[in-house]
Amino acid sequence: MTDHGIAAEKRWRIGEVPWRDEEPFPPHARVLVDNDFSGDPDDLFQIVHQVLTPTLEIRGVICSHLRDGDPWAGDGDSAADAVAVARDVFARMGLLSDELILKGASAALGSADAPQDSEAARAIIAEAMRDDTDLPLFYLAGGGLTDLASAYLIEPRIASRLTLVWIGGAEHDGLAVPPLNAMPIEYNLLIDITAGQVLFDAHDLEIWQIPRDVYRQCLVSEAELRRRVAAAGPLGRHLYVEIRQIMALGRMPESYALGDSPLVLVTALRSTFEPDSTSSPYVVKPTPQLTAEGAYRPMNGTRPMRVYTSVDQRLMFEDFYLKLEEFEAWQAS
Repeated sequence: MTDHGIAAEKRWRIGEVPWRDEEPFPPHARVLVDNDFSGDPDDLFQIVHQVLTPTLEIRGVICSHLRDGDPWAGDGDSAADAVAVARDVFARMGLLSDELILKGASAALGSADAPQDSEAARAIIAEAMRDDTDLPLFYLAGGGLTDLASAYLIEPRIASRLTLVWIGGAEHDGLAVPPLNAMPIEYNLLIDITAGQVLFDAHDLEIWQIPRDVYRQCLVSEAELRRRVAAAGPLGRHLYVEIRQIMALGRMPESYALGDSPLVLVTALRSTFEPDSTSSPYVVKPTPQLTAEGAYRPMNGTRPMRVYTSVDQRLMFEDFYLKLEEFEAWQAS
């Protein structure tokens, strides 16, 4: 046995699917995954779903920081803590791909022209500037945007060579209203407002945004987590316990938002013909500027961006539950 009791013959690498009898379809896109894994545990569900989805070629898992004073953060380096969490998930899954785990910047941008150089920023640039593949590149961000903004400030040419899919930002006027007692600045944007401003102003960068009103739709019940996730096996039990501990702190213990899961949905679970995330509606609008207060300043003539208005939760969560069940059955065999 090795880490977390995983038998040596059950070790595998990202891109492999030893729990399936048939060969997977080849990947249709590359992805860089960026999340603050030491924060809200919904990111654990996203990364597990991501690595169980071989039609996306994972080129890096970027472990990003939380904001100063965040209640999720400890007293140390939250990006380093995120690395430890990501490595733990990989160990629990028997994954031998730790080289893909990259530490991001430890702090937000100090200004709009001063990048936070890091291992992650340099890896983003290297992947975006590749000329040996035709696979499109998606940057999947479930937290702040420091590392992508830093990479862009170091090498602006990357903007036209990838698509940012971001879980974050407030509601758009005419599409939704903020929740009751909403944070004045949406949580993920607040991690690094300057980084958000840099990327919204990057005129060559295509953005697909899943704002607060949409990621809050991704509710699962405690019973669902207990019967569909915890019952699947040790990995599912770990995911369930991480969520249940947070539920116990609140006053609404019957449900939880797995708000980072749309990153997998809109990039992997697409229609076969005329490929797109057809079951998750969106609008296309000129990219606004972001103000220091986290609001949108409408702009005319800017490049278009996608703003999702809903996500297909049935497809997203059923795909996750079934893949988790298959994987846990293989590990137990």
